[in-house]
Amino acid sequence: MIQQLRIYEIFEKNKAAFHARFRDHAARIMRTRYGFQILAMWETKFGERTEFVYLLEWPDEAAKISAWMAFMADAEWAEIKRVTSAEHGAMVGQIEDRLLAPVDYTPSVGLLR
Repeated sequence: MIQQLRIYEIFEKNKAAFHARFRDHAARIMRTRYGFQILAMWETKFGERTEFVYLLEWPDEAAKISAWMAFMADAEWAEIKRVTSAEHGAMVGQIEDRLLAPVDYTPSVGLLR
């Protein structure tokens, strides 16, 4: 198994709309259609920047790549993004994407399956 950390810059002016879109649409489509295993989600502040952070788990990198490609090509998701962006403006700024590899001495390695 591999873990993926996603960090999105989000904006205070439309933060509620971002969370509604992710909760009600993105997460639903990711999980039900493409097998995304979302382990946890957080909101954090980094300096003046507000961030939405979530942790995913994948059986391997090929599964991650395939699922992301399918999700990004999903017609319903494309329409939801178009409509919500037209109504609320840009909801996501910079996106960071990291693959995480536990070290052999991490105490939580058993929790990560």
